[in-house]
Amino acid sequence: HPTWWWSKMAFWILPLSTPPYGEGLAGFQHVEPTWATQIVVPLWYLRAYLWYVLLSPLLLRALRRFPVATLCAPPAMVIVMNAFFVDQEFVYSRVWETANDFATFGACWILGMAHQEGLLKKIPQYVLPSVAPLIMVAGLWYLQTRPVDPTVATDIEAWPIAQALWSFGFVAILLHVSPSWDRWPRPLERWNGLISLLNSRAVSVYLWHQVALVVAIPLIDPLWSVPFFYDNLQWLLASQWFTLLVAIPVLGLLVLTFGWVEDVAARRSPRLLPYPRRLRGRRRATD
Repeated sequence: HPTWWWSKMAFWILPLSTPPYGEGLAGFQHVEPTWATQIVVPLWYLRAYLWYVLLSPLLLRALRRFPVATLCAPPAMVIVMNAFFVDQEFVYSRVWETANDFATFGACWILGMAHQEGLLKKIPQYVLPSVAPLIMVAGLWYLQTRPVDPTVATDIEAWPIAQALWSFGFVAILLHVSPSWDRWPRPLERWNGLISLLNSRAVSVYLWHQVALVVAIPLIDPLWSVPFFYDNLQWLLASQWFTLLVAIPVLGLLVLTFGWVEDVAARRSPRLLPYPRRLRGRRRATD
């Protein structure tokens, strides 16, 4: 209803649904008209994550009582939604969008809960590495059978069923392997700092990476007015890789500015740069 437009603004603060009105915001100097829509895109992750957290007590109870049915429910849900109801009028509504994302990655969340509960250890060791690749193959098969534009690379994100099956199988394999080290293997020791840093700021990197890419455009555009760049480096200015290269330090500044929120959320002491310290000449492995 038009008079309730203000209530939708709450989704920018508590993203139970997609924040509205992003596509209606105009661009400005050197910034594309779609800048707001691009920035909103990563917020689907917060929306899905929030619903997983809110429903975790219910999901945990269901998992303990009906483990197989609970684990299979999200893939079944996404298959039913996208195979039988995709042409309905309510598709792409707020409720549909939220439910679809929840179902697409719900099995991965429940797999993590099953891993923490020790349920995966109760099944024979050969089951997961035998079944999980078959689920991934099923996802790839479904993806390859979809009608696509031959001029555009096949995008798994455009097909929730394929993405759900592939993600389900892949996470199952990772949790089956699930290495836990008191110390890093020697070939990996040199990467411990970078991996630990990214683990501590993974959500920040994901949520702010699109902002960094949007900001990179107005930083690059003025270079077209510089004669040297225009005469000799047009190929570089037009390259997506150069945009990414410019976005990386911007992303670093954003994570440095806002990343400490992850420490607060995890009930850790806020740190500006959570780079691990050396302990007794060796670096500890992080989970």
